[in-house]
Amino acid sequence: MVRYLMAMSFALSIAMQVPTPAKAYDSYYRARLRQQIEYAHKHPVRHYFAVHPKVRAAALGAGVGAGAGAVTGLVAHSGVMRGAMIGAGTGAGVGLIRSSYMMQRHPIVRDLATGGVAGLGLGWASGRYGAPVKGALVGSSVGLGLGILTHAL
Repeated sequence: MVRYLMAMSFALSIAMQVPTPAKAYDSYYRARLRQQIEYAHKHPVRHYFAVHPKVRAAALGAGVGAGAGAVTGLVAHSGVMRGAMIGAGTGAGVGLIRSSYMMQRHPIVRDLATGGVAGLGLGWASGRYGAPVKGALVGSSVGLGLGILTHAL
């Protein structure tokens, strides 16, 4: 009888070790989490940009804005570096506006704000007196028109 109980307990302990679908599912996600943690430790900057969408949107917008501002400064003869710095700041603002959750619920206002900030940046980078205000007004009107054409009609 003792041998029978020992054999049953041994068989039961072996049966508990057999991988079930739930254990396989759990071990898959544990391995996946371990990979993500190792990646985060090896590449902290990439992980930060991947986890924080606002930082990513601002960085991408700043890159695009720096390029547009540099070209504007070059064409307007007001300085490439000055235009790039102004464009980077306004581009980061545009990136944050485009990624805002509240603005995603109001697409026409998002297009209006995007056009206004982009026009302000381009006008400011051109270096002319009164150009930032005019650029913001023109950009806002273009953004409003595109927003209405895209979302309202």
